[in-house]
Amino acid sequence: MGVLTMRAIFEDEHESFRSTVRSFLEKEVVPHHEQWEKDGMVPRELWTKAGALGLLCFDVDEEYGGAGVKDFRYNMVMAEELSRCGASGPGFPVHTDIIVPYLSSLGTDEQKRRWLPGLVSGETISAIAMTEPGAGSDLQGIRTTAVDKGDHYVLNGSKTFISNGILADLVIVVARTDAGAGHKGISLLVVERGMDGFERGRNLDKMGLKAQDTAELFFDDVVVPKENLLGEEGSGFVSLMQNLPQERLSIAMIAAAACEHILDLSLAYAKEREAFGRPIGKFQHNRFLIAEMATEAHIARVFVDDCVQRHNRGELDAKLASMAKWWTTELQNKLVDRAVQLHGGYGYMMEYPIARAYVDSRIQTIYGGTTEIQKEIIGRSLGI
Repeated sequence: MGVLTMRAIFEDEHESFRSTVRSFLEKEVVPHHEQWEKDGMVPRELWTKAGALGLLCFDVDEEYGGAGVKDFRYNMVMAEELSRCGASGPGFPVHTDIIVPYLSSLGTDEQKRRWLPGLVSGETISAIAMTEPGAGSDLQGIRTTAVDKGDHYVLNGSKTFISNGILADLVIVVARTDAGAGHKGISLLVVERGMDGFERGRNLDKMGLKAQDTAELFFDDVVVPKENLLGEEGSGFVSLMQNLPQERLSIAMIAAAACEHILDLSLAYAKEREAFGRPIGKFQHNRFLIAEMATEAHIARVFVDDCVQRHNRGELDAKLASMAKWWTTELQNKLVDRAVQLHGGYGYMMEYPIARAYVDSRIQTIYGGTTEIQKEIIGRSLGI
């Protein structure tokens, strides 16, 4: 685990899984990632290769094709290994940690049989469409509508910043089914590739995460059968609130791993780069800087490991998930900024991993609910 010590949180089976993930990434991802950044997405075959190795949706029950392993430490191993090699392209955590759990927890037996096997195998790629051009963190402000027509809904609206949006075959769409019911009028509908009126806009040109496809989605009189309603009508907002803590923990896991990766890059550079006749790490300022980075990265790691253990016990509440999300992502941005400064001019060159880490880090405090939203959640939970 780089310069930080091994952790007691993992058992042999987790480290065995880590070896599988690491060898997969080194063979199937690292040699191609630069090209995927130019392409703006990863190939679909990467998803099916990952699925064949059991690297997707391992918490899905065996009867639907999964391994039935409900232990978020495996999800953390995946996040850590993706971060370790700077592989921002594969949208596996979005799929496994964030989207598929909605289907596992809310889906009917028929829906699970229809969708989960393909999601596990990587043949079906998923996305969730919450954010709209005019409504980001304010989910109650969404304007996408789904009008009940008896045996189906007619869906109209648009979404933006949708991760896996170009590749997705199955999109959970947050829509308003009752205009006058406030948050109780929000429902979740599953839109599938090929439905008439479902169109994708451009693959958005982002500052970072260049190999991760992110799209605008448009819904023009899309006929969505009632069989594709996920959960009860009007329960969408509550379902989102119940699932968002896991999403925020997933982002915090990526942030903690990124902090360690940034530290590793900085330490290696400080040892090999020379100025004024000696390695730059020998200058007290830089030595103190890296000492601070190592300490803060360790604090983030201990915090997130504790959150994962709480989550495995069913004890991770919205407040703690929000604390983890905002604190680790803000730390990630702080550390990567300092690391670029340490690298000097080379830190500004995209061929250096630290430069890519810099641009890839910036989104972390925004998606999954901004830092400000997380602080609002925490503040309200404290009764103020």
